[in-house]
Amino acid sequence: MAEKIKVINQDGKQTDELVLNAAIFNAPINRRLLDLVVIAYAGNKRRGLADTKTRREISGGGKKPWKQKGTGNARQGSTRAPQWRHGGTIFGPQPRSYRTEIPEKMKLTALVSALSQKNKENKIIVLNSLALTRAKTKDLCKVIKNIKLDDSKSLFLTSKLDEKLRLASRNVHESFKIQSATNVNAYEVLRRKNLVIEKDALGVLENRILKKA
Repeated sequence: MAEKIKVINQDGKQTDELVLNAAIFNAPINRRLLDLVVIAYAGNKRRGLADTKTRREISGGGKKPWKQKGTGNARQGSTRAPQWRHGGTIFGPQPRSYRTEIPEKMKLTALVSALSQKNKENKIIVLNSLALTRAKTKDLCKVIKNIKLDDSKSLFLTSKLDEKLRLASRNVHESFKIQSATNVNAYEVLRRKNLVIEKDALGVLENRILKKA
C-alpha cells in the first residue's frame, strides 16, 4: 500500500492527505549522479573574475623610450613591456568560465533522485496553497511559523509565482526561498533542509518529469 502524506493549510492544520507519485518521490537514488550534477550547478554559478592586464591593455607606452642605437642602453620598444615597472603581465590569469553543460535527461534524473531523497528523509511538506492578501514579509513569516519551519532553511515550490509572494519573500530569501516548480533543479532541492510543495505544484512536477522521461 502506498504511503500517504498529509496536506496542511497556512495555519498548519491538516486539510487532506494524498499519495505522492512513486516514480518521482520513491525512485532509486543515484548518489553518484547527484554529486556530479551538484558540482556542475555550483560551478555554473561561479564567475572567473581574476584578470591581469597584458601590455596591449595598459595605456601609454606608445613612444619608444630612446633611440635604437647609440645610447649604451638595451633596446626598448615600449615602457609598457613586461620587464618595465607598471608594464604588462605575461601569462597572467584571465577571466574564465567554469560552466559545465548538463544534458536535460541527467538534470531530470538528478531532480527525481533529490526529491526521492527528501521524501526518504521525511523532509517534504505539502501545503494546500500559499496565498497572501498583501505583499508583507511579516505575513509570510507568520505562515512559516505556523508550519513550523521558522528555524530551518526551506525551499517552497509553487505552481505559479505570485507577485505578492515574490515581494514578501525577498527579505527571507536565505531561509525560505520560493521557486517555481517548472524550473527547480536538484541543486536547489538538496541545499535546503526542508521542501515545501504547493499541492498544485505536484502536477507541474509530474508533467515536467514524466513527459520527458
